[in-house]
Amino acid sequence: MRAAVYDEFRGPIEVRDLPDPSPAEDGVVVRVQATGVCRSDWHGWQGHDPDIRTFPHVPGHELAGVIESVGADVVGWHAGDRVTVPFVAGCGRCEQCRAGDPQICPNQVQPGFTHWGSFAALVIIRHAQHNLVRIPDEFGFTETAVLGCRFSTAYRAVVEQGQLKQGEWVAVHGCGGVGLSAVMIASAVGATVIAIDTKPAALNLAVSLGAAHALPPGPDLASQVEAVSNGGVHLGIDAVGNAEVVATSLASLRRGGRHVQVGLLPALQVLLRLDRLIARELELLGSHGIAAASFPAMFDLISSKGMNIRSLVAQELTLDDGARLLETLDDRTEPGIAVITDF
Repeated sequence: MRAAVYDEFRGPIEVRDLPDPSPAEDGVVVRVQATGVCRSDWHGWQGHDPDIRTFPHVPGHELAGVIESVGADVVGWHAGDRVTVPFVAGCGRCEQCRAGDPQICPNQVQPGFTHWGSFAALVIIRHAQHNLVRIPDEFGFTETAVLGCRFSTAYRAVVEQGQLKQGEWVAVHGCGGVGLSAVMIASAVGATVIAIDTKPAALNLAVSLGAAHALPPGPDLASQVEAVSNGGVHLGIDAVGNAEVVATSLASLRRGGRHVQVGLLPALQVLLRLDRLIARELELLGSHGIAAASFPAMFDLISSKGMNIRSLVAQELTLDDGARLLETLDDRTEPGIAVITDF
């Protein structure tokens, strides 16, 4: 199979021919039709993810495709089925998986991190029985790939963890793929969205996707958000991963508000105003991935609200172009999501 591969952190990412994979007894092999180019893959290539331990390594974790072959223990799935998966694959056996929270499974595996990913013609999906998601007929592969990580991560942050309701206010800090998805979802739920980003193009796209207000960050941002939302937002989403953003988001919440942390931060870098957290009974929540069982509700929201997921796609690329983009992703200024569709 053709795959984008690197032999060391920060080393060249090259497209090569690699051996075709075979499924484990509890797994499947998926022929990839589309995969997103995500900043998490860039972090992995930089050496920021401890799950990447061996080389050569193939990145990629948000994918859509067709089952190529099926392991002996997998029931109800067949070659030719159109599928996607959450980027966190739970084991299906632990306490967290049995409770319906595979996204925090202690035994989780992730394509593109714990093993070779979807920047390839073929990718292994482990624990397939618990993690495969059937793609509805009305969804194409390109937009479904967007759902595998960034949109589904935003869905869990806004709907499941954030519990956002119609008529509430939400501030979305950072309008990359996750943030723009959060804007779309919050708007579809019926909330009023304040989008925040340093880049005018990203803010313009956020407005086109449903944001009612667009603000650049600055020293008085918390006061601006509080003024615009008549006393503070009900929900703040950090889709960046920045200590200053966390502090600003918490300062922008109204009494009883919720902050959901999506963006990754290095440990022990955030100084929290616990007096404010206590006095206003604020909630600080983490959000990591999504369960496969949540996909049907997410598909239903998209269909019922007529959400145009393709509007999040900024580029469709060949595998060779996607490999080159990954190396320069930290400098990318174009808003929206790049998707590899030609392998």
